[in-house]
Amino acid sequence: MDLVERVRQAGVVGAGGAGFPTHVKLNAEAEFLIINAAECEPLLQTDQYLMRERTAELIAGIVLTKRQVKARKAVIAVKGKYTPEITCLKETIARLEADVEIHELQNFYPAGDEQITVFEVTGRSVPPAGIPLNVGCVVSNVMTMINVFEASQNLPVTEKYVSVLGEVNEPRLIKVPLGTPFSTCLEAAGGTSINNYCIIRGGPMMGGVVKQEQVAGMTITKTDGALIVVPADHYLVVRATETDTQVINRARTCIQCGFCTEQCPRYLIGHPLHPHKMMKAIKYAEDLNESHKEALLCCGCGVCEMYSCPMGISPRKVNLYIAGKLREQGIRYQHDGSEVIAREERDYKQIPAARLLARLDLGDYDHQTLHEYREVAMDEVRVSLRQHISAPSQATVSVGDRVVKGQLIGTIPEGQLGSMIHASIAGQVISVDEHQVVIARGQTQ
Repeated sequence: MDLVERVRQAGVVGAGGAGFPTHVKLNAEAEFLIINAAECEPLLQTDQYLMRERTAELIAGIVLTKRQVKARKAVIAVKGKYTPEITCLKETIARLEADVEIHELQNFYPAGDEQITVFEVTGRSVPPAGIPLNVGCVVSNVMTMINVFEASQNLPVTEKYVSVLGEVNEPRLIKVPLGTPFSTCLEAAGGTSINNYCIIRGGPMMGGVVKQEQVAGMTITKTDGALIVVPADHYLVVRATETDTQVINRARTCIQCGFCTEQCPRYLIGHPLHPHKMMKAIKYAEDLNESHKEALLCCGCGVCEMYSCPMGISPRKVNLYIAGKLREQGIRYQHDGSEVIAREERDYKQIPAARLLARLDLGDYDHQTLHEYREVAMDEVRVSLRQHISAPSQATVSVGDRVVKGQLIGTIPEGQLGSMIHASIAGQVISVDEHQVVIARGQTQ
């Protein structure tokens, strides 16, 4: 069995949030293999831990992947401020005599965004609506590379490392079986330090908001890397819960200053994306058509609305709103094949991470001291059948079946893009539906 098939069988997907099936990425050839080790979002600390504590598996996974995609170079893109992690990486690279390079990034947002990372490492701009492979690159992240190594050892993805931060009594990194409830993760971090809270699932800029009453029904998937607890009335929560009507009404106050465009990361690497023009389209109630298709290029990073806009309105949400309307009409963006050239002002338009955190009112959580690492055991898990993009997996087990940890419980639908799902604990299947498989620990046969 070759590496691509082992990775497919192991259910490896992009662990950084997107959840793209990794076996598809590996079935390609590229000049560069770039490992995103920058943790694009502020506050997160998961990859830093993995670079220190699982360095050998990380480098081994990179070497295997480099060979698979026939890359000329394998580069770890890591923030230069991660001094202990860089030391660990260099020592392990030397010890294993691995042909892997390190590229140190400045501490700006969104360093770690896939296309920004490609530009920082290679100087190449991914074309509008394109992918890194269009410029000879395959990009993956730290945990994914570790999972590739484990897949080469026939170990499927059954666990996840998660940073639990913010308003918790004991901020810490935990390792949990897939399907662990969010509530259990909060307990492992000493519980919340406030009574009324919400959770930001992922990073503060692009993560989704989970309300307190929703927490009991949410479980950890392959793409979860952080749970950040914030007050229920926090600025980020208020912004995230705005309705489309509220967003559109507020957009009509846009003064067309253009700051959202001037600091848009996609615009700065040469994409024809102008958020202020999309704001104008809404302000003047233009009919949405092909002339607005640049909205489809928005990556949703949030710089425009969380940092640039002096009016505190929401260019990102307007872009995404317009993009949704265009998709309903079947409109897609097609690049004309012209050369994409980054704008000269890009180097001095980068967003300092510390200043961004201050704008987001998250400064109190920056560099939180983590309590000791903890592995959490579960007697029951609710394993989602949708832990990746595209089609959900189809259950291969029935109520009453006994399973062992690592056993296949969900398979990829015929002809679809998807991922295998495996039991994260040993036990008995007590519930199966189209959304999840529930397993309770017990004696296996």
